[in-house]
Amino acid sequence: MLTFLLRPVGILYLSSGLLVIAQFGGDFSPRMNQVFLTPSHMVNRNVGLQVEGSSFTLDGSPFLIIAGTIHYFRVPREYWRDRLLKLKACGFNTLTTHIPWNLHEPRKGWFYFTANLDFMTFIAMASEVGLWVILCPGPYIGSDLDLGGLPSWLLQDPKMKLRTTYRGFTKAVNHYFDKIIPKIVQLQYGKGGPIIALQVENEYGSYHQDRRYMSYIKKALITRGIKVLLMTADNGDELKRGHLKQVLSTVHMKHIKKETYDTLLSIQGRSPILMMVYTASSLDGWGTSPHSVDSHLLMRDVREMFNASFSLNFYMFHGGTNFGFMGGSASLDHYLPMITSYGNTRIYPALESRLSGTLQAEALTLILGGFGWSLEWGWRRISEWPNLLFFIAGIPKPPHRDAIPMAIYKSVVTAYYMSLWDVMPYLEEPISSVKPICMEKLSVNQGNGQSSGYILYETVVTTSGLLTTKGHVQDRGQVFLDEEFLGVLDHSTNQLTIPRKMVYKDNPTLRILVENQGRLAYGQDINKERKGLIGDIYLNNFPLRKFKIYSLDMKTQFLQRDLPNIWKPASFKHRGPAFFLGILRMGNYPRDTFIKMEGWTKGVIFINGRNLGRYWNIGPQETLYLPGPWLHPGSNEIIVFEEFKPGLEIHFTNISHLGMAEGRSVELHFLKLLQISAWYKLALGLADRLLGNLGDWVTMKITRRSISVRQRDTQAKFSDTEYFHVDSAKKAQTGGLNACSVLPGAG
Repeated sequence: MLTFLLRPVGILYLSSGLLVIAQFGGDFSPRMNQVFLTPSHMVNRNVGLQVEGSSFTLDGSPFLIIAGTIHYFRVPREYWRDRLLKLKACGFNTLTTHIPWNLHEPRKGWFYFTANLDFMTFIAMASEVGLWVILCPGPYIGSDLDLGGLPSWLLQDPKMKLRTTYRGFTKAVNHYFDKIIPKIVQLQYGKGGPIIALQVENEYGSYHQDRRYMSYIKKALITRGIKVLLMTADNGDELKRGHLKQVLSTVHMKHIKKETYDTLLSIQGRSPILMMVYTASSLDGWGTSPHSVDSHLLMRDVREMFNASFSLNFYMFHGGTNFGFMGGSASLDHYLPMITSYGNTRIYPALESRLSGTLQAEALTLILGGFGWSLEWGWRRISEWPNLLFFIAGIPKPPHRDAIPMAIYKSVVTAYYMSLWDVMPYLEEPISSVKPICMEKLSVNQGNGQSSGYILYETVVTTSGLLTTKGHVQDRGQVFLDEEFLGVLDHSTNQLTIPRKMVYKDNPTLRILVENQGRLAYGQDINKERKGLIGDIYLNNFPLRKFKIYSLDMKTQFLQRDLPNIWKPASFKHRGPAFFLGILRMGNYPRDTFIKMEGWTKGVIFINGRNLGRYWNIGPQETLYLPGPWLHPGSNEIIVFEEFKPGLEIHFTNISHLGMAEGRSVELHFLKLLQISAWYKLALGLADRLLGNLGDWVTMKITRRSISVRQRDTQAKFSDTEYFHVDSAKKAQTGGLNACSVLPGAG
């Protein structure tokens, strides 16, 4: 049984925001004409985005920012225009995107701005479809990326102090900015480009290790030619610590309190309120219960923000995918590595399938339905009643976008394999060291160390006993004696026993295969985020010595150059780390699909040499997105690195299974119920206005016993009973709606 507590009391204390707006003398009337405030219409440009009293203006005209975040590096380049057009089709007028330093400069002095990292083309494309751009160039961007988007080679310096004016850090930032800022300058509003604002760093108020740092970043941007409006972005508790003089403070939705809006007023006087990060949930980690969206609160908050003329940015509009080892981690009660998908915990889930597209449509329908905006999605059609965003901002209604077709391919048998132990003699010479060396300090990658993937440590042991780590395994180490599996050492397990009976010959080799599961994306401890074995490993309290260390970064070059052609028929069920080979054959028009690793345990998938990302049977994610443009007609090579126990086949589906099928399907039915009850939403909105923060709680209980999903028509059938309870006051408003009104929904 799932229990949701839904209440019409906004989590953002918007009533307090309304009072502040009233002090500003702001006009609550949301109607303004923005039809001609698009990049193509504004040819003769004078002044860009400015703050005038409690409003934004663009070239002197009132302007309400309605933005959504899309990360170009999390979306295949071939789909950039499609995603941007969908953002536009929803009535948004602005794109927000971030620039990840670690992807653009993975090795010191080696810069990449082509293919999927060509952010200049992405921004120009946004302009072509009629979107303005707010850009977040870092150097730190957070975004749930490995080390928050900072390159790992910075950690080669043992004294490194990230996000400070420490000389080693500012020297690297200056070199990076010298390369990237000139590319941004030419895309600014004053030069005919779509960039109307730049964010200075990201949530520095919550880090705040150096009072001079933010001023340094501001100066670094301005002296290199940045002239558009600058802004900071901080959560509600840290506005003052992250604020800069002559820079607009914006708000992230975390820790919003009644005093937040008073703080904004005190630090910058009369100014517009921009909710720079409005999201519904936090990151989903491997092995945890997935987060869900409280759509009722979203509807209420967004409605009131529009009424109060708040500008806002939805993070994320389209989440995309953490391809390869892009994703970072969080440290809450424990270390939490991020799943491969970046779409299922956002306000607008990833548009990677008809299912997720339908989910996104339902959420939009619920949020905007009170204004008469309705969407039927999957990108099959967009049907509109009186348009909310046209009503608010005079934004014209663009044509709808069709669905990108999905495919279900025939399952692939991995007919060949080679164990990691078979591969090792063919790899580059290992690094010999008396003590363990962490990834970042390995003498590989042209002296830049190893950033991601796996690293293997070998040493000879002469006795059995207790193996202890003292927290020096980062993040997950599989332990073997020769080729015999002993167990796993990780953040929660710091010791295991080597049985006496296993030391059956002279000088067995102890092997520890360590996986970097992603560096912290934020927090005070990012300076400590070195991976592999970061210190001594002890056997019976004596530190082990004389290691051989193999770098297994699993990059394309590793697969194409270092992986030998010694494949053997997979005629038996191999156990232990190994590579498996299969061939996916198709016709002339490859389509998007999802890989479902049913029966497999944990590992990484590569298609034609490109790293799709991690899979793990502990969930919540069950499928990996495979973009059609990454496939080609004929034969496509699939290589799976499986750490423990392989499955029999690789399966394909046209439905994204992100571990929320049950809860989300139920939620979709609830959303559908509200969608067909427009007059209910109007009554609820009126009650919210009248009651404000005294609004009563609504408790919904959903009981559900079984779901059967038919993949080919992507419809879900529900059995047994679904019901929800609404207290008597709400029953009077809704006319006693009951479970009989629930309709089947897609996905």
